[in-house]
Amino acid sequence: MKIIILGAGQVGSSVAANLASEANDITVVDENSAVLHDLQDRLDIRTVTGHASHPDTLAQAGADDADLVLAVTSSDETNMIACQVAYTLYHTPTKIARVRSLEYLNHSRLFTNEALPVDVLISPEQLVTDYIERLIENPGALQVLDFAGGRVQLVAVRAYHGGPLVGHELRDLKEHIPGADARVAAIFRGGKHIVPTGDTVIEVDDEVFFVAARKHIRRVMSELRKLDKPVKRVMLAGGGNIGMRLATSIENRYQIKIIEHNEERTRCLSETLDRAIVLLGDAADEELLLEENIENADVFCALTNDEEANILSAMLAKRLGARKVMSLINRASYANLVQSQTIDIAISPQQATIGSLLAHVRRGDVVVVHSLRRGAAEAIEAVAHGDRSSSRVVGRAIEEIKLPQGTTIGAIVRGEEVIIAHHDSVIESDDHVILFLSDKKCIQEVERLFQVGVTFF
Repeated sequence: MKIIILGAGQVGSSVAANLASEANDITVVDENSAVLHDLQDRLDIRTVTGHASHPDTLAQAGADDADLVLAVTSSDETNMIACQVAYTLYHTPTKIARVRSLEYLNHSRLFTNEALPVDVLISPEQLVTDYIERLIENPGALQVLDFAGGRVQLVAVRAYHGGPLVGHELRDLKEHIPGADARVAAIFRGGKHIVPTGDTVIEVDDEVFFVAARKHIRRVMSELRKLDKPVKRVMLAGGGNIGMRLATSIENRYQIKIIEHNEERTRCLSETLDRAIVLLGDAADEELLLEENIENADVFCALTNDEEANILSAMLAKRLGARKVMSLINRASYANLVQSQTIDIAISPQQATIGSLLAHVRRGDVVVVHSLRRGAAEAIEAVAHGDRSSSRVVGRAIEEIKLPQGTTIGAIVRGEEVIIAHHDSVIESDDHVILFLSDKKCIQEVERLFQVGVTFF
């Protein structure tokens, strides 16, 4: 696929790195030639220096025969105009734009071919907000990912000493929780992937990914670890776009305190939020945290634009007694350094954003993609089409399908019905199939499985 990425910032660079390894023809456009030079040194891509929405720049980038334009510059306006130019002059089939401002997002009629021809809107702040909200709703989970409109979830938990299933074989799971079917999709032990089978024994500190219907998630989690108490009190550090969106979304369900150092922003938060308590101050101020009873906080989220400040305030909150701490961290090296040690969960905005972009790049009918383990693994939702003669998956039991090594089918969604996958489950046309890939290098083989052909061998 020929893809033009407009903007070489954190999201643009991360997407380029993800897609360049998948035999795509990638061109990255940015005004900063030094950043482009660094990218070209690391990745097998083309680069063009210039303004992202200028017709000449897009022509130089190859827009006349591009399959997809992804506009992720720091300017909403530039992203939208670039999509307009790509549509009007070059008839680009798919145009994706990052738009942050709620002033635009709240008016969906703007984004039509008659107005602003943007096929897909990406709002990283909203994606991260939704991700954090799911983690707060599922205390004890390391990741919670939605499929099939939220009917199915993939949850990652760390197995703790004393969990009922710890030290037992996976085949015992069904006996422990009758009526709540689940499938363990993957296990990572000491950073290494283990393909789960019925006789696999779960050990303490295993990172276990399981798939289940949303209503059964807590029951399955209780088999792997002692369930955390439901969250009541949440403290947020940073009242920027993410902090304010999160507070607005959850203030009616939890007791919220939000700390913001900017006086004008604090005033804006106070006027916008109904029930949350807004505090002017530094989230890394030990006295302030103690005054606000940080030891009683069930969750502390550091969400400022400064990742070093996020790490320090989250570490301080943990030391002072906060039950669970999360931190927004952009650099993968920082995230790997602190997660599961002092900080419970490191949240990567790039990983949250990349998944939603990859769904539009995948071949075959792939509707959801989640990037996992810093981009090394993926979970996808693919739709099966055709019949037994034209498809490699339709009309076949899972045990008949030649899945790449390290790939697991976790669940099948058929209409409103959620079917947890077993070896004899048969896939039908129009089924939504949830797969876990421990190695994203296998994605092309999986894509081929879900492509419909006239004949195949």
